[in-house]
Amino acid sequence: MINGNVSHWWQQIGAPTPRPALPGNLTADVAIVGAGYTGLWTAYYLKQQRPELRVVVIEQRHAGYGASGRNGGWLTNSVTGGREQYEKTHGRDAVERFQRAMNETVDEVIRVAEAEGIDADIKRGGEFGVAYTPAQESRLRAFAASEQRWKHTDLELLEQPEAQAKINVAHTRAAVWHPHAARIQPAKLVAGLAAAAERLGVEIYERTRVVEIAPHRVHTTHGTVSAEYVVRATEGFTANLKGLHRLWLPMNSSLIATEPLGADVWDELRWNQGEVLGDFAHVYMYAQRTADDRIAIGGRGVPYQYGSKTDTDGRTPEVTVETLSEILHRFFPVTRNAAIDHVWSGVLGVPRDWAATVGLDRSTGIAWGGGYVGTGVTSTNLAGRTIADLILGNDTEITGLPWVNHRVRKWEPEPLRWLATKGLYAAYGLADRSELAGRPQTSPIAHIADVVTGRH
Repeated sequence: MINGNVSHWWQQIGAPTPRPALPGNLTADVAIVGAGYTGLWTAYYLKQQRPELRVVVIEQRHAGYGASGRNGGWLTNSVTGGREQYEKTHGRDAVERFQRAMNETVDEVIRVAEAEGIDADIKRGGEFGVAYTPAQESRLRAFAASEQRWKHTDLELLEQPEAQAKINVAHTRAAVWHPHAARIQPAKLVAGLAAAAERLGVEIYERTRVVEIAPHRVHTTHGTVSAEYVVRATEGFTANLKGLHRLWLPMNSSLIATEPLGADVWDELRWNQGEVLGDFAHVYMYAQRTADDRIAIGGRGVPYQYGSKTDTDGRTPEVTVETLSEILHRFFPVTRNAAIDHVWSGVLGVPRDWAATVGLDRSTGIAWGGGYVGTGVTSTNLAGRTIADLILGNDTEITGLPWVNHRVRKWEPEPLRWLATKGLYAAYGLADRSELAGRPQTSPIAHIADVVTGRH
């Protein structure tokens, strides 16, 4: 079993050829910090609209080294943080537009991949969420009723026989499904996007660490980039930047990938349409059937490191491998003898209110996008288009969406962050275990944890 080495996705396609480091001080129209999905989509759309702009992307390791090359491969339509909080501040119509924009963004990523010749193993099969305990079923049914009151969600409630006929998860009680999702191979998408941006004239400098983002300046280990606009696209690594240590919590998420599974296994599982798979546990899982017939399944693992430390090569504790393997075998008992070929971890950005944000401060020239809490494969594209429109002064429908210029208070200082995060995930785990043991309703421990985290 390979542990770390960034991710299975990069292992599959091979490490990218290193790009040059920043050659020293230079001037650009737009300087982008971070060559993940957010930074690359922003660069791509800027150059599409204004080819004459000099757009420079600065990356500490290589394009797609962070969450963009390590995630679960869910291209789905989630409004990060939920729609309800935006309804309070912006009204229902604005939130309906936001949901429609997320649906359209799934289509847009697929469109660009086709147009640019990016083969990212995209298979559009929708998102399938399953409940396998009484308490989960109760949450699922409440969720389905809530979703079906909104336009553009297109959610279907599947009773046990129909659900199990679609994906044969053991002990299924009910499921939900919607069509606005696709499976992708994350590293293939980010590598292809970087190449597409370079064809448009975007300059990508790797192996260059940014020390500080300042108004119209990016200070790095290899020189300073001066630009009219600076885009912070650093997601889970934001805590490493000067002055931003408490802005977003760097949350760790881990995945395992099985060996390729035989036709007899897939005949039993009936997981054939490219659906991405999740559940209604408090410490939830996420999974996909890969293009080469593996199951890649993920969850939180060890969610937070003291002092907002971020990992490097994705090395993962053995206890996390055991936890994810147990979930895999509980869902699909037929996989008990399947080898685990690869395990890895990545870091994502969590704002204090769990809501993603995108914006531009014209007084400093600093734009930003992030805080996706693990739902960034789609949101990053919408963020990139929005940042490009904001920088170019385009008054479009997406620049008026509720997440634009959304601000939130900072996380608490240490040791409060570590104690709270460790305690809260322990509480969620305890709640899940009590529900697996037969508790019929959601544990009150989970309700309390939701309030403390700001998730509800």
